[in-house]
Amino acid sequence: MIRLVNVNKSFRGHVVLQNLSLTIPGGQTTVIIGGSGGGKSVLLKHIIGLIQPDSGEIWIDDDELTQLKEKDLYRVRKRFGMLFQEGALFDSMNVGQNVAFPILEHRKLPFAEVEKLVAEKLELVGLPGIESKMPAELSGGMRKRVALARAIALDPDILLFDEPTTGLDPIMTAAIDELIIDTQKRFHMTCVVISHDIQSVFRIGHKIAMLYEGRIIEEGVPEEFRDSKNELVQNFLTPLCR
Repeated sequence: MIRLVNVNKSFRGHVVLQNLSLTIPGGQTTVIIGGSGGGKSVLLKHIIGLIQPDSGEIWIDDDELTQLKEKDLYRVRKRFGMLFQEGALFDSMNVGQNVAFPILEHRKLPFAEVEKLVAEKLELVGLPGIESKMPAELSGGMRKRVALARAIALDPDILLFDEPTTGLDPIMTAAIDELIIDTQKRFHMTCVVISHDIQSVFRIGHKIAMLYEGRIIEEGVPEEFRDSKNELVQNFLTPLCR
């Protein structure tokens, strides 16, 4: 589904991604881990085409993003949904308006049909009937669920998550993990997740990749990753697994 080939990116002389190559299987959840400030969010923005690499290729199926014209890049981006770290809900809009936003932006549908779709998406994330509530009235976990409802509003086949459980307690973290697992299975989506929570990583990931100094230094299924002989991987995992 997604391939990055020898991707390089620097900002004002600071190298963030360096000859990075990674294959992300379709219809599975790939989790990317690594230290803070190591380029994980930059990598995610390359995948969705928000940032262009200095060199290298980014393939989404048969589309190579760096070669696409703006209208074709827009077409590919419509295949994506994204859940940002803080949810990124519009505080001036109620829940229903937040979830409806991408539908209204990209589809010309009667208002009643939009309302129906919003209700369906909120039902899917376990929050039926809260359309009139404002984001400020919601708990952190509820905000993440509403943000997920918005992310899947256009039925994307690729879903990106940037630290989806940051700031949540262990119980809510487990609930969000289960929601990611259920969403991926239900729609057979390709999911890419950035996470620092190692328990979450092994709970949701079909494949795990570790980013270090701009490169992917280890990748594999959870069992292979847990048993990695790479010292950098073990140093990263061990303190977090105690």
